Amino acid sequence: MSFDFDAVVVGAGAVGLACGRALSGRGLSVLVLEREPAIGQGVSSRNSEVIHGGLYYPTGSLKARFCVQGRRALYAFLDSRKVDYRRCGKLVVATEAAEAPRIEAIFEQATTNGVEGLAHLTGAQARALEPELNVHSAILSPESGVFDSHGYMLALQGEIEDAGGSVVVSTPFERAEPLPGGGFRITAGGEGGAVLTCRLLVAAAGLQAQDVAARIDGYPPDRIPAGCFGKGVYFRLAGKAPFERLVYPPPIPGALGTHYRKDLGGQAVFGPDLAYVDAEDYSVDPSRAAEFERTIRRFWPALPDGALTPDYAGIRPKLHGPGEPQPDFQLRGRDDHGIDGLVALFGIESPGLTSSLAIGEAAAGMLADD
Repeated sequence: MSFDFDAVVVGAGAVGLACGRALSGRGLSVLVLEREPAIGQGVSSRNSEVIHGGLYYPTGSLKARFCVQGRRALYAFLDSRKVDYRRCGKLVVATEAAEAPRIEAIFEQATTNGVEGLAHLTGAQARALEPELNVHSAILSPESGVFDSHGYMLALQGEIEDAGGSVVVSTPFERAEPLPGGGFRITAGGEGGAVLTCRLLVAAAGLQAQDVAARIDGYPPDRIPAGCFGKGVYFRLAGKAPFERLVYPPPIPGALGTHYRKDLGGQAVFGPDLAYVDAEDYSVDPSRAAEFERTIRRFWPALPDGALTPDYAGIRPKLHGPGEPQPDFQLRGRDDHGIDGLVALFGIESPGLTSSLAIGEAAAGMLADD
């Protein structure tokens, strides 16, 4: 049977585009479907734009492996495509002696995960790097950084299109039907709609991952993990950025906690926090500034009163609720759901952006194995 495309990817965020790039790089004709009017309008554009070193994740997990692999590949990709980034480094700080064992555990985990260049710092050594920092001790991760995530996604789109593929926006995925001889019939919406066929299918739909899986005929409902929306808000500093490096406190349950970054424009941004919500809501409550100030003053006591302004919010596709253990990424193939030629991705939150190139290669590899 002939197909309209070798592969269709649902979702044109960083991970979906990285999957499309990996498949295009294998000589396949690729179509990426995106329901929004532009690429990267969801999780991929509402985050910290941080390149993570790979410090925090359990050894052997997909997050640990993909973060380190993806980060190494990402810097090389950004260099090759002239996408802006700054390898500024990250300080994970203990602001008091009681927090020191927690960051020591992070150091041991990161070392086991193969993160390069880590260093223990005393409070004095950390303050020599960042004089305004309140710190008892710290870990320095020199491989961490910040980057232009939208420029990155445009470069991914460019590689797909250079290989003869297409990225189509304002075209929501509506349904996939497995065909008797293999492959899929895809129904897409949008202006005019479309029905097309493909041999391979990748569902990389971020916050809509569960909904997309439920629209694939024959996908076992009991193999679709429950999802939660984890909302985080950000505040911007009115004034000069106090630190050159990323500054992270010890992680909070379910997330890395409210941290600091100097963005590529030179401004200071703090966030995100974490609150579970029932629906997509990107409003930022200005009254949250008071709690942000208390958190920030633990590591930056000189934060001026009233210097924080509401900035933006992001929502992460979590597979756990409040108080539950934070699970791994899920890349589910035929052995899990029983459908040939399909990979479905769930729970691709942080460090998904850093990991995206590695996730794309893994998904393409799973389909090659099929």
